[in-house]
Amino acid sequence: MEAALSVARLPPHDPRTPPLSVVDMHTGGEPLRIVHAGCPEVAGPTLLAKRRYMRHHLDYVRRRLVFEPRGHRDMYGAVLVPSELPDAHLGVLFLHNEGYSSMCGHAVLALGRFAIDFGLVPAPPDGAQEAQVNIHCPCGLVTAFVACEGGRSRGPVRFHSVPAFVLAADLTVDVPGHGKVVLDIAYGGAFYAFVSAEKLGLDVCSAKTRDLVEAASIVTEAVKAQFKIKHPESEDLGFLYGTILTDGKDAYSEEATTNICVFADEQVDRSPTGSGVTARIALQYHKGLLQLDQTRTFQSNATGSVFTGRAVREGKCGDFKAIIVEVAGQAHYTGTASLTVEDDDPLRDGFLLK
Repeated sequence: MEAALSVARLPPHDPRTPPLSVVDMHTGGEPLRIVHAGCPEVAGPTLLAKRRYMRHHLDYVRRRLVFEPRGHRDMYGAVLVPSELPDAHLGVLFLHNEGYSSMCGHAVLALGRFAIDFGLVPAPPDGAQEAQVNIHCPCGLVTAFVACEGGRSRGPVRFHSVPAFVLAADLTVDVPGHGKVVLDIAYGGAFYAFVSAEKLGLDVCSAKTRDLVEAASIVTEAVKAQFKIKHPESEDLGFLYGTILTDGKDAYSEEATTNICVFADEQVDRSPTGSGVTARIALQYHKGLLQLDQTRTFQSNATGSVFTGRAVREGKCGDFKAIIVEVAGQAHYTGTASLTVEDDDPLRDGFLLK
């Protein structure tokens, strides 16, 4: 029996539906399911066009990857696709419980390792401590730097973001059940609303996750109803991804600051949120609370995992003053799988429980 089980073999499945071969990772507790074989071709001349094509024609792939019974409502996925950018080593589409993100920092940190270990990018020569991996995300080109040893990734990854900026500072929004709340909206590859949990009567470090999720979701819906999100360069990027509740510790400190990110359909990030750290660094820099090359530590309220972030240099995004942010964190492998479908399975494309 042991010998038979040791041989890789697939269970009975629909031969018309190729198995999805995946590698599972996590970054600070936040899962990532990477498809490296089995996904149908994603058509489109640009990465954003591929994102639209997948949403309209291949959404069953997302549901099979992310939804139960193969996943769960907080699962996250990545489909690797060719990029039209000459400097990119790979392109990626990000998948979550509601649809398709424009940026995912925890995924970039994991994909940096994956690209080296699975041969998408050559390992650096002996003596070199880092390899550079250029990842084309829907928001633009993101550069990851992967610590390597002996031809394999071995440790932390850092990335340099697309230009991050503040869309609205000290914006007053009427939040049902809380009255008028002052918050900020910033972009780190995706747009987030930022507000101290204390303004909503909660402690981000001790409140129940359900209470934080409900409060963040109310804020997200209020912002969507009262404020127009517009990206200066692309309509595809002009949407509010979620709300990040913080401990309010925005002034520079060597101590960690804690937050929770609630995005998509009440999906909870287990990590400190890479694109959220990017946007929060941009917000702190915009308000004069942080200088270039000052490093801050961000902690997840869910797992205690940490990312670091620092403002690297100034830039522009349209007419907005922006900064390039470096985010660093640690990703780990958790396994591999072949996801199959039987033709008579009524739940073949998955389901979610609210």
